[in-house]
Amino acid sequence: MNKDNTQHALVPRLRFPEFRGKPLYSICLGDVTAESKIRNGDEFSAASVMGVRKGEGIVPMEERLVASDISRYKLVQKNWFAYNPMRLNIGSIARHHHDDDILVSPDYVVFRCLEEGAAPELSPDYLDQFRESSNWDAFVAEAGDGGVRVRIYYSRLAELRLAVPDIAEQQKIAGSLGSLDDLIAAEGRKLEALRDHKKGLMQHLFPREGERQPRLRFPEFFDAPEWTEYRTECVCERIMDGTHFSPQSTDGPRPYLTSKNVRNGFLDLSTVTFISEEDHREIYARCPVQKHDVLLTKDGASTGNCVINNLDYEFSLLSSVAVLRGKVLKIVPAFLYYTIVSPRYRKQLFDSIAGQAITRITLTKLKNYTVVLPDMAEQQRIADCLTALDTWIAAQAEKLDALRTHKRGLMQQLFPSPEVS
Repeated sequence: MNKDNTQHALVPRLRFPEFRGKPLYSICLGDVTAESKIRNGDEFSAASVMGVRKGEGIVPMEERLVASDISRYKLVQKNWFAYNPMRLNIGSIARHHHDDDILVSPDYVVFRCLEEGAAPELSPDYLDQFRESSNWDAFVAEAGDGGVRVRIYYSRLAELRLAVPDIAEQQKIAGSLGSLDDLIAAEGRKLEALRDHKKGLMQHLFPREGERQPRLRFPEFFDAPEWTEYRTECVCERIMDGTHFSPQSTDGPRPYLTSKNVRNGFLDLSTVTFISEEDHREIYARCPVQKHDVLLTKDGASTGNCVINNLDYEFSLLSSVAVLRGKVLKIVPAFLYYTIVSPRYRKQLFDSIAGQAITRITLTKLKNYTVVLPDMAEQQRIADCLTALDTWIAAQAEKLDALRTHKRGLMQQLFPSPEVS
């Protein structure tokens, strides 16, 4: 491609000072990349076979999915890209970062950036970042062929048009975004470490199945009695269903929540239906949810998701969610929540629905699951500890989300986009 094929209609809104005013080059991806169909033959073993997963990149392929004959599997070298043409639309594409060659399914598409000397060049690092951009997403969304089962082969992907700066600026952009990726990964590891710490702590703070004594107690309770076992209904003032009532209108001032809003540990209010005051009153009369009630999803794919209600306003609730309200002098509300998400309680829950064609927890089952309780003071101490840890986890998750949002905003400015007049 000739270097006079510059692109002025597409410009980045943010450039490093040393590159301001320099031209961009309008190219198709096929101008600067090439598909590879090099086959394995008998060179590599099945241990070299990899797959691509969204969010994880290149990962070892499950042994059961690897064919007995891998001679036709495709070779992937360092900095080459591989993707499943049936799943590119959901982000299943990755660059191979390591020195060792690997294999992927013969159904995958493999391509590489052309060697240095092409004009203009395309850096694999830059392309790796660009494929997370809105420009890439827009192209892939339009490029699919095949109806429900979207297929995007290299011949179609090669038509992707993009405006790129010269190789030095590409590398500066990729390096900047790569450093941010490293920070995001480090903060993500911190979040996972906190979650793992909480999981381990829960296993020690609550008695195991068949036991009345936890493996870990706070010093002031070392000499306290064993915990006491009860049925769930004996420690709850109310255990009730949401309502089967269908709102007549989805246009009103009152929030109407369903199981999709109940996540483990928090209420997801990103998608809420709003209903009329009249409908809300009719639903709320059947299931009056109060602050500090525990909400538990009881059917479908989200069965077992649980959260304590900390909202300061009334909302209506669908029947796919159960509401548990602890007895004031029997159980601390936060401790009821942590009891329900403890390993012992969840084992009862999932054992009781194992093998069902339709996954469902009935109120009868729920009332008869057993809980073990210490006295109120120890309950409060455990609840305070875990609540503080959850607050720390939430803060770390917010920090990670903020970094990801920052990266998305930075990408919108660093990658060329149409000028707005």
